[in-house]
Amino acid sequence: MTMHAKHEAPAAEPITIDIPVEGMTCASCVGRVEKAISAVPGVSEAQVNLATGKARVTLAGGSIEAVAEAIRKAGYEPGAIDITLTISGMTCASCVGRVEKALRAVPGVLKAEVNLATERATVRVADDSITPALVAAVTVAGYEAKPLDDGRSDDSDAAAARRQAEQTALARSVVVAALGTLPLLVLEMGPHLSEAFHHWLYARVDAFVLKLIAFGLTTIVLFGPGLRFFLKGWPALLRAAPDMNALVMLGAGAAYAYSVVATFAPDWLPDGTDYTYFETGAVIVTLILLGRWFEARAKGRTSEAIKRLVQLQARSARVLRDGVESEIAIEHVRVGDLVLVRPGEKIPVDGEVVEGASYVDEAMVTGEPAPAHKSVGASVIGGTINRNGALRFRAEKVGADTLLAQILRMVEQAQGAKLPIQALVDRVTNWFVPAVIAVALLTFAAWLAFGPSPALTYALVNAVAVLIVACPCAMGLATPTSIMVGTGRAAELGILFRQGAALQGLSEVATIAFDKTGTLTKGRPEVTRFIAAEGFAEGEALRLAASAESASEHPSAEAIVAEAKRRGFTLAPAADFAAEPGLGISARVEGRDILVGSARLMAERGIAASAFAEQAAASARSGESPLYVAIDGRLAGLVAVADQLKPGTPAAISALKALGLRIVMVTGDNRATAEAIAARLGIDAVEAEVLPTDKAAIVKRLQAGGGQGGGKVAFVGDGINDAPALAQADIGIAMGAGTDIAIESADIVLISGDLTHVPEAIGLSKATMTNIRQNLGWAFGYNVLLIPVAAGLLYPIWGVLMSPVFASFAMAFSSVSVLANALRLRRFAVRQDITAAAPDAAPATAFGRIG
Repeated sequence: MTMHAKHEAPAAEPITIDIPVEGMTCASCVGRVEKAISAVPGVSEAQVNLATGKARVTLAGGSIEAVAEAIRKAGYEPGAIDITLTISGMTCASCVGRVEKALRAVPGVLKAEVNLATERATVRVADDSITPALVAAVTVAGYEAKPLDDGRSDDSDAAAARRQAEQTALARSVVVAALGTLPLLVLEMGPHLSEAFHHWLYARVDAFVLKLIAFGLTTIVLFGPGLRFFLKGWPALLRAAPDMNALVMLGAGAAYAYSVVATFAPDWLPDGTDYTYFETGAVIVTLILLGRWFEARAKGRTSEAIKRLVQLQARSARVLRDGVESEIAIEHVRVGDLVLVRPGEKIPVDGEVVEGASYVDEAMVTGEPAPAHKSVGASVIGGTINRNGALRFRAEKVGADTLLAQILRMVEQAQGAKLPIQALVDRVTNWFVPAVIAVALLTFAAWLAFGPSPALTYALVNAVAVLIVACPCAMGLATPTSIMVGTGRAAELGILFRQGAALQGLSEVATIAFDKTGTLTKGRPEVTRFIAAEGFAEGEALRLAASAESASEHPSAEAIVAEAKRRGFTLAPAADFAAEPGLGISARVEGRDILVGSARLMAERGIAASAFAEQAAASARSGESPLYVAIDGRLAGLVAVADQLKPGTPAAISALKALGLRIVMVTGDNRATAEAIAARLGIDAVEAEVLPTDKAAIVKRLQAGGGQGGGKVAFVGDGINDAPALAQADIGIAMGAGTDIAIESADIVLISGDLTHVPEAIGLSKATMTNIRQNLGWAFGYNVLLIPVAAGLLYPIWGVLMSPVFASFAMAFSSVSVLANALRLRRFAVRQDITAAAPDAAPATAFGRIG
């Protein structure tokens, strides 16, 4: 559990917090924890309860983080709970900073992260009883918060309805604002553009009447559709925490107020400065509302991957209870229910087939395009489509425990995370809006003091342009929108980023270490070839060998038996079976003596195996295990057994090499076999004869730069014994078909277990980070370049000034451009010719590209 900035508890108001403490087993533990907590400065009382596993701490000062650290140093682990809140009312990066600051100030908060794109806050707390305090803190900061149940997604229909309502309201506001602004532009700008129109208009309408019409139209626009900026911006100013709304309010309000004075009290202004800028205020509001409408639509598209996943969930299930078939709501399905699925229907929950056979389309969950055959004993995944046969299966995982529900949670957690690259943005946005207001005031003062006549007019126009052109929205959206689209696209490909930071970390990996068995290979031996000796029929020799091996539990024996059954042979019972460890087996089958084993076993029984010496050596060199078969004392054949490579392994390794990565294979196999496989695949280094407990140490050595390693290290594995290595690696990648322990230890999960998803994940990670850097470059570059221009920096050189109307146009579409760039990641395409990936290809596109 990572601790962040300290938050001091007020000395005048002691607070009491319950902190879960993990690892206590006896009264001595209680004493040690109490002693450790009591020693923390600011703790006035500490009581630890072994039965509840909690420490009740009263703080009269100091920090909850210091208490947590003291518990950890005492040898125990302070518990923590993640609470997710939906936040309404945020419009820019400055809002994010204020909400985070408000949440972190609540006693008991260990960590708080707010995401502008998802409009959510993830708060790590020591005690979930402070949820009401979190909501209250957000409210005091000027926003609205609502807790989500157990940190999970709120109801998808309600969330979609809220987004749609927001878009509809913005669209209505844009229409109303446009209807007021267009005639205003005609009246205000038309006479400047056409001399004929100028004479025609002023010959028929008095100038003061035109000002009154402009005043009326602008008032409707500013205090109708534009009222939202005043309702949010003014309280923010009063709290000394100005945001984007405050900038718009100040800019449009200043133009409006000046124009009102120029219309109704021109004597208050210096001679020659009673110009009106009603159209400026109206256009500012209209264009910014238009930009926000585009932004809302684009933000909706960034979460389309989540929407599609939610839509996969079945609404109902047909179950068989007490012999009665009935259709029930999906939330009422229980573990152990018999579920019936007809052709073309969605499989509602996870389970195991007990009757029937069919092909199931799992592409939407695993990313695998080919339908998977399902028969008795096979596992089925909720949300997938049953194609052509009827299935009856027993429900094993329902509700939040289904794979689809877990995928949704993982994707949402990753999308809500902050990457390390976001740290700079957070530091800048905390002071950005106040700095913009300061620059606007300096601009006004400089033009008023040194500007040409009419100085007041120039000062007002340029100060308004500065306020309006500044755009913290683009900075706030630059990173989270790319994360949302990137992780969503990854989920569609069958790649789950369990940790958002893994998205950035994976792009920085230099070395990838693979566990061999079950990761590079299928994890089970298979017969690769059978050669019969002269005088023996291949089929008969294999049948007798398999019959003898049927009494053995050795993996090689199971492979021989499986091969015989695959060929349709009927096995005979074996008698007098004997296993000789490290050598092989002997048995009598149908009255004949059968031996299956190594060359050493043959030699001990006086059977010459030299006839197959050359073939046996070739098998060993290629990573296979050669076994000899003897029948009635004569050499009958040679069988080669190997743990075959997965179909996608060669292509995946080739693609990773094309990305410039160093590949290491970690295995418990003997070095000769391991190096044979490595040579076939082009793997750079081999760690052979490794004990399961040593895998993490090898990863640590690679991280430290041992051998030819160094740089960030990723580890790919699937088994229980891979969990320490997955946790030790900078990026742990678990195969979805692996154990739950391995998956829990990993940062990334490949749902289907297809290794080609590894280079896909790296390609997408690089593409996403490139996209984020482009967004940040635009967001920062836009403000750095245009704010000085708006202030009038170019006027002394070229006589160029920025119109507030242009400033509002630029600001309105700056955030839209960031969103549009992020949405390009939805078109990230996997190259089909991965084996042909050029070694010198650009890292972001060597395996995938953005269309």
